[in-house]
Amino acid sequence: MTPTHDTIAPFSSNADFDFEIRNILGHTAGGGADPGEVLAATAGIHNGDHAAWYRAWHELAGRIAKAAAASAKAGHRVSAAHAYLRASNYFGVAVNAASSLKDSAELIPTFREQRDAWASFVAVTPTSAQRVDIPYASSSLPGWFFRAATGEVRQRTLILVNGSDGSLAGLWASTGAAALQRGYSVLVFDGPGQQSELFERNVRFRPDWEHVLTPVYDFVAGLDGVDPSSVAVYGISQGGYWVARALAFEHRFVAAITDPGVVDVSASWTTRLPKSLLELLEKGQDKRFDEEMGLGMRFSPETERTWRFRARPYGTAGFAATVRAVRDYVVTDDLAAQITTPLLITSPEGERFWPGQAERLADLTSSVSTLVRFTAAEGANEHCQPLARTLTAERVFDWLDERISAATGKS
Repeated sequence: MTPTHDTIAPFSSNADFDFEIRNILGHTAGGGADPGEVLAATAGIHNGDHAAWYRAWHELAGRIAKAAAASAKAGHRVSAAHAYLRASNYFGVAVNAASSLKDSAELIPTFREQRDAWASFVAVTPTSAQRVDIPYASSSLPGWFFRAATGEVRQRTLILVNGSDGSLAGLWASTGAAALQRGYSVLVFDGPGQQSELFERNVRFRPDWEHVLTPVYDFVAGLDGVDPSSVAVYGISQGGYWVARALAFEHRFVAAITDPGVVDVSASWTTRLPKSLLELLEKGQDKRFDEEMGLGMRFSPETERTWRFRARPYGTAGFAATVRAVRDYVVTDDLAAQITTPLLITSPEGERFWPGQAERLADLTSSVSTLVRFTAAEGANEHCQPLARTLTAERVFDWLDERISAATGKS
């Protein structure tokens, strides 16, 4: 799909900065940002000034976290919860910003600040929330279960699957809060290679997410008050791949959403690589590929640091090894044919990472899927519709409500 002309002026001349600002502004819909403080903190940062970019977000997050602590100490739980959520969200941007610094020493400490602000949000939010441990392999995955205040004996529940580097605060603000408002209990968790699993346990990504979502479903379905026949799953960004992959094997979800549809994760890594480099990979000339890539990275240290940060969850050494690993993250035609779960697939105009893949997933799953387009004219273009999360929630949850009603007979 050819990106359309954006009707909204950029917030930054740096494309990555601009997208990050849009993404955070979208979290306002779920209480995860305040536009004024975001725009004030990022005003005047020059293109490529990554130190200033990190500093702006880290200082903003720290200031809001202090305000949250003061509100909590004074007994203002609602104000404290709102501020802690925003602080965790801003620290999440700072974590990603730290990946582009010359020295990565700030990465882990900043993540811990993000994690602590999230834990403080969970502790003071008026919503019924509990920290849970989800049995997984020989260990467990950290999760947080938010119970809807509907009074229903057996509740419908939505499992949220994050992307490759998003924060839990961002996931909650973009989707979780909207689900809770509509009477869904919500589970968020860190899967392999995500957040605390990566930074604290050194657990890496895996492509076969049926081995993740099956135990997650088993855990959620066994919680008191959860209706096993009304458990749905949602995946944002790269989570769209993980959900689609798992659906080929796990058929107990009442419905699923991929936001957007993703069938080949590696496309976001290889699309911009020269054909000559890709040919080296196809010929098995990994050493030469690494040499050529290394030479190119010398002229773009920022790109090299970003590559290293995004490669970290895959646990690979070397450029070629990383690309080969990422190429395992694909929903083949045969796998897609096994998906029987009702599936909503979002497709934003101007999708930057996986253009055309939502349509491809919809074609491969046409008997069970619904494709929903978002446009620039609606202010809903770009990856995950960052400035249209309210509109996204309306379309996603209206569809989900109807699917659950059709499947269970419950309104």
